[in-house]
Amino acid sequence: MEYIKLIGVLIIVVGFILKLDTIATVLIAGLVTALVSGISITEFLEMLGSTFVSQRYVSIFFLTLPMIGLAEAYGLKVQAVRLIERMKGLSMGVFYSAYFVIRLICGLMNIRLGGHPSFVRPIVEPMGEAALNAAINPDKVQDTNQTQTTPVNNLSEKDLDTVKGLAAANENFGNFYGQNMFAGSAGVLLIAATMSELGYDVSPAAVALAAIPIGIISGFVGSAYNFSIDKALQAKYKGGKK
Repeated sequence: MEYIKLIGVLIIVVGFILKLDTIATVLIAGLVTALVSGISITEFLEMLGSTFVSQRYVSIFFLTLPMIGLAEAYGLKVQAVRLIERMKGLSMGVFYSAYFVIRLICGLMNIRLGGHPSFVRPIVEPMGEAALNAAINPDKVQDTNQTQTTPVNNLSEKDLDTVKGLAAANENFGNFYGQNMFAGSAGVLLIAATMSELGYDVSPAAVALAAIPIGIISGFVGSAYNFSIDKALQAKYKGGKK
């Protein structure tokens, strides 16, 4: 009857399907799993409390959100847009590709830039959007007195989502392939440990070394994709079709 201990997984799946409260679903699943495994409620609460305390650094992430909101409210996004507008001839494809390469290098050196909420959304995406706007209509000046910038060429909602998604994609790809080139990253250590368990004598350094060509290739492929999206959007709006 060891399979009965998997009832917690079933509870989580059912809870997510029924769209129940996530925290309550996970707690109930953990409690039920503990009870069927012979763990008392007191022991379960002790395990829950000790795990929460040992992993409390995860909640530090939430402390950055108010600071990011205040920075945006007082013009962080506007200043990012102004910076891009001063760089004549810089397209969205060039900017996003440059960010991709920077992200790869930072991953190689195990440097974190902040991720989606604290860096991509308030800085990278508005700068990419501004670069596209400047390329489409360089003669029209954006109203930078507003705290919320608006596309000068009236990008459709779908195309605006494409620009946002492209910024997020470059962050994801750069982070993924970049961190695999660092021998001390969690992903590389996991790969090396898994290969060792399967009987393959592979060191983390060897895994990281093998990931370098893939990282370089991803830079070229990602840049080509950025340029293709940029050219397609420019052609669409410069041709008068929105």
